[in-house]
Amino acid sequence: MSKQERWSKLLELLAVEGKLDVEEAAASVEVSAATLRRDLDELAEQRLLVRTRGGAIAHGVSYELPLRYKSSRRASEKQRIAGAVAGMLGPGEVIGLNGGTTTTEVARALVLRVGASPAEAGDGLSGPSYTVVTNALNIAGELAVRPQFKIVVTGGVARPQTYELVGPLTAGVLNEVVLDVSVLGVDGIDPQLGVMTHHEDEAGISRLFAERARKVILATDSSKMGKRAFARICSLDRIDVVVTDSGIAPDMAARLTDAGIEVVAV
Repeated sequence: MSKQERWSKLLELLAVEGKLDVEEAAASVEVSAATLRRDLDELAEQRLLVRTRGGAIAHGVSYELPLRYKSSRRASEKQRIAGAVAGMLGPGEVIGLNGGTTTTEVARALVLRVGASPAEAGDGLSGPSYTVVTNALNIAGELAVRPQFKIVVTGGVARPQTYELVGPLTAGVLNEVVLDVSVLGVDGIDPQLGVMTHHEDEAGISRLFAERARKVILATDSSKMGKRAFARICSLDRIDVVVTDSGIAPDMAARLTDAGIEVVAV
C-alpha cells in the first residue's frame, strides 16, 4: 500500500470513527506503529487531523462541514475517480472546481497528493502548488487552511443543499478569471443532450467553469451515464475527458469516445 493510499485509508477511518488509535490503525493499514506515528505526524502537519497522545482526532475545521456534506453512496468509486483526476492536474495550474461529492473528493485527493510528494509541496516560500477557483463553500473550507493552495472563492448566494454559491455575483467573478482546467461534477450525461444537472442556477455556473477553461474534465460515477437532469450545462463537444468508474457500459464509453472524449474508467 502506497503512502497516499495509506493516508486515504486513515482519513476514511477517521471520518467514520472520529478518532484513531495508533495500534489499531497500524493493524488496519498493515504497517508498524512507528510508521503509523510518522503518518499521523505528517497528516497533522497538513492540518488533516489533530495528534493526541496515542493517536489522533478529526480536525474540526477540515471535517465538520465536509462530513455533513459527504454522501455514502458509491463512496469508494468516487475516491478512485478523485485520485485519477488529481493525477491529471499539474503543479502551478489554475483549477476550477464546482460543488458536489465527487469534486469534494478531488479536492481531498489533491491535498493528499501534495502532502505525499515533497516535490509538489515545495518549500513554502515559492508560492502555492495549485490555485483553485471554486464556488463550493465546503471545498474552500477544506483547502483554505493549506498553505500549498491559493483559494479563490466566488461570491454569490449559497444553496444550503449543496454548499454552492450561485447567481450574478458568482458569474461576475468567473467572467474575470482564466482557468487551465475545470473539473466538474454533474448529475447526468446524455449522448444527445450533453451534460446536465438538477438546478438551472448551478447549471449556469458550471457552464461558465467550462467556458473559462482550456480543458474540461468530468468527474462522475457510472450511475450518471445515460441519465438526464433538468438543466443543461453544455454539449459533449466542450468536454475533453470523462473520468468514471469501471461500471460504465461499453456502448456508452464507445459513444463518448466517438464524440472525441477521452474516457478513463478506474
